[in-house]
Amino acid sequence: MHKMNIDEKKGKMKNLLFSFFVICFFLTPPELIGQEAQEDEEKKQKKTRIQLVQADYMTYDKEKLGPHIQRLIGNVIFEHDSMYLHCDSAYLFEKDNSMDAWGNIHIEASDSVNIFGDELSYNGNKRMAEMRENVKLVDNQITLTTDYLDYNLAENIGKYTGGGKIVDTSNRLTSKVGYYYADEKDFFFKDDVKLKNPRYTMDSDTLLYNTVSEISYFFGPSYIRSDSNLIYCENGWYDTKKNVSQFKKNAYLTNNKQSLQGDSLFYDRDRGLGKAFENVFVIDSTQNVIIQGEYARFLEKTNNSMITDSALAIQIDDGDSLFMHADTLRYIGDTINETGKKLFAYYNVKYYRINLQGKCDSLAYIFKDSLIKMYDNPFIWSGENQLYADSIIVYTGESKSKKMMLWHSAYMAEMVQDSVHYNQIKGKNMFGYFRNDELYKVDVEGNAETIYFVNNDKDELIGINKAESSDLVIHVKDKRIHSITFKNKPDAKLHPQDKLSESEKTIKGFIWNGKEHPKSRYDIFN
Repeated sequence: MHKMNIDEKKGKMKNLLFSFFVICFFLTPPELIGQEAQEDEEKKQKKTRIQLVQADYMTYDKEKLGPHIQRLIGNVIFEHDSMYLHCDSAYLFEKDNSMDAWGNIHIEASDSVNIFGDELSYNGNKRMAEMRENVKLVDNQITLTTDYLDYNLAENIGKYTGGGKIVDTSNRLTSKVGYYYADEKDFFFKDDVKLKNPRYTMDSDTLLYNTVSEISYFFGPSYIRSDSNLIYCENGWYDTKKNVSQFKKNAYLTNNKQSLQGDSLFYDRDRGLGKAFENVFVIDSTQNVIIQGEYARFLEKTNNSMITDSALAIQIDDGDSLFMHADTLRYIGDTINETGKKLFAYYNVKYYRINLQGKCDSLAYIFKDSLIKMYDNPFIWSGENQLYADSIIVYTGESKSKKMMLWHSAYMAEMVQDSVHYNQIKGKNMFGYFRNDELYKVDVEGNAETIYFVNNDKDELIGINKAESSDLVIHVKDKRIHSITFKNKPDAKLHPQDKLSESEKTIKGFIWNGKEHPKSRYDIFN
């Protein structure tokens, strides 16, 4: 005889229990099942029924008012799911679990949210309150006023579509459409949104405002106007408590003197500090200056800007614009006089104009005098001529070079036709003069030395002239050295080329820096 093991016994017991439950289910009358479900539903509905707490008068007229309708007058109070509702008079529709109310309506929606108005239609099943006329919602420090508010007490969300206004401790916001999320303390505004603060005004297409943090978030074309500046963006946020903000998407800041724009802007209003990141532009329309880079800092109170990372300054002119690159550019404003502005360039400075190019490690451009000051290994190229000294000053006007001064150990050189040797002039100081934006004369003062490769009428080299004098004048024609005039009798000698060593063909301290010469505005980045 087969004996069942323990697992077989457990399996048989499970089958017997399952059969028992199936039999019990089918033996239960259908009407009993329906009755139990109905009782559960009634219990559920009973929990969410609008309850009358008090009223001065109550009337019930089945023929006049209809069945299941009560009219309540004077000091009326209702309770519904921990929400209390006060009014002067009301109709309670028991069957629909709804009510209409009038006069001095007050809804205690939660511990912090209170709603007031003149007219109310309330659906208890949906927990939806439709408030009309002189509606006011108060939540701690904020007050919303409108004539049309739908408030969902189940979700704690309010909505108006006919225009509304909110006021808190420091801001006033208005819009045509608004949503209030009471749990998150968020207001979402659309259409003709305006935020007024004692220090500025915001206009936006779409704005989210948190009443606790007092931070505004922009989601469309937005303007922020104040006495000191104008800010535009299409995405970003503004902390109205701390007065700091971040703007993106076509963002710019302008104060009628300078304009700052970039892919992203940060602004601290109290400090007057602006920062721009990526594709940065600083624009000064009064000086026709545009400065580009990847990072900028702007100090609003002094109108000072610092730009770095691929920094490029352009002074726009129809005839000959100036293009300048450096590791760092500083644009210094003048709060009193527009002409007092200055541009400072630091490290690896190069600039390009059609008739004048330069290189140095530090540079200052003074807009008032149209003056360029070059320091730390400065070089200038004019036509085929290279000039350098300890420091160089260039006077410009009407976007044209007028005069330049080379101080201490000044050199001028040009490459001769063999592309190996160079005509050279050295002196203590040099003064260059421009005509029609082209160098035509250079005065050399003090300890003048020259090495000049002399050609005959057939452009054949006949010798190398080496001379020394106290002062001389260099004449330039067609962008090349044309002649040299000595003011005092020089100590000069013409040497056959093969009689001089290569070291004797250069003046002490001579450098040819042709590789650094920017031949176009694009070369300033090399």
